[in-house]
Amino acid sequence: MDLTQGSDDQKHGRARKMMLWFGIVSMGMTFAGLTSAYVVSKNRPDWLTSFELPTAFLWSTLVIVLSSATLILAKKSIKSGDRKNASAFLLGTLILSVLFVVFQFYGFGEILQQGYWFTGPESSVTTSFIYILVCVHLAHLLVGIIVLLVLIYNHFKQRYQTGQMLGFELGATFWHFVDFLWVYLILFLYFFR
Repeated sequence: MDLTQGSDDQKHGRARKMMLWFGIVSMGMTFAGLTSAYVVSKNRPDWLTSFELPTAFLWSTLVIVLSSATLILAKKSIKSGDRKNASAFLLGTLILSVLFVVFQFYGFGEILQQGYWFTGPESSVTTSFIYILVCVHLAHLLVGIIVLLVLIYNHFKQRYQTGQMLGFELGATFWHFVDFLWVYLILFLYFFR
């Protein structure tokens, strides 16, 4: 397919999608580097082998997967012209995203209750890596929440409809990537102790 063919709108759409994918690949490489450093650090003598992940992180995984499902349902509702359900699913996605953040902070609380801190004498390299991975993901998730707010705003301004879904698709792609990234991280942390 020749990327220079098509209308100006089609060219701009392809360019925006390409820029999003460049960003996603860049974020993926960041997390690949962090998880690689985690794997290499497991050989340290001070690595914690008995550390258990907080249960709040598992609950947050369920919540973030549900948020992807509600965003998919919102997109289907918009395409079918069902604005009421689309609004409900978009707001549900936003609520689930906030609930995810709440569970993340509960997870941090569980780590602190176990006596592990991010830095200082009560810290360990294991928990410091977990804090870094989760905090960097949370930073990306906060950008995702801003994206969700833009999607909700544009939905209420009736900017999305069949044939005019580029902005929604870009936002949804970013959101699904952030969700996938968390699922990858939780599985990684669970299986690489």
